Amino acid sequence: MSRPDPLEFLRQRIVGNVRAAFNEGDASATPRQSSDDALFERDSPIRMVHADIIGMMVGGIRSLFLQMLHPHALQGVLDFSNFREDMHGRLSRTAHFITDTTFAQRDIAMQAIERVNRIHSSVNGTLPDGTPYSARDPRTLAWVHVAEATSFLAAYLRHVRPDMPGHEQDEYYRQFALIAAALGADPVPTNRREAEAVFRELRDDLRTSPEAREVAQFVVAIRPEGAPVALQKAIMAESIALLPPFARSMLGLERPGLGGIPARAATWGAGKTLRWAFRQ
Repeated sequence: MSRPDPLEFLRQRIVGNVRAAFNEGDASATPRQSSDDALFERDSPIRMVHADIIGMMVGGIRSLFLQMLHPHALQGVLDFSNFREDMHGRLSRTAHFITDTTFAQRDIAMQAIERVNRIHSSVNGTLPDGTPYSARDPRTLAWVHVAEATSFLAAYLRHVRPDMPGHEQDEYYRQFALIAAALGADPVPTNRREAEAVFRELRDDLRTSPEAREVAQFVVAIRPEGAPVALQKAIMAESIALLPPFARSMLGLERPGLGGIPARAATWGAGKTLRWAFRQ
């Protein structure tokens, strides 16, 4: 009888913990299979960026912080989401949407987009000052998209591939724009230069508020099941460190000091381990 391979046992344990973290505690959940008939080709920039777990976690949290600075996006969350009771579920559903639209067969990807569009069609109301808002507003959707795209790519460049060529970064924006446009976002950047311009333009729509700061502090305190607390804290520290200074100031967040150095080392090491585990 052959002895069990301790490395294989460790790899399976890591994979199981990650699947549990993204499937609300279910380590046995069947992952969506990567398709050759997806919206995007294998090994294309969007699939490389969205395949990195640590980069997407860091970028995803950074994106949440940025989205909460848009009063329309924030009010939609406050009015129609039970995020305080089910933040883990909300994050899991967002991760599944990214997975389906990036890697799954194109019919599954389009069904995921149509499902989100249906949900957005019923998300509308008024801000405290009486201004109407709608989750189908193209400009609000544009901010959500540019917050996600810039955050995912920034985390990937920082933790995985700092030497990613500029033309591949531009292609990432062009590919991700297809999903944003299908969701009704406008304007949608298709390269780095446009992303910077759209980010600057839409920054004028942002507002700080007690509610935005409250949600930010709630996000900071998130402790999803399945990941070591130390790693969760490191990911949070990296997410905050990657925020633009104006966003940290508006949300009342402080840039990590010397403690940010071990946080970056921890997330780098975790990312390398996860890439090893899932590459097998």
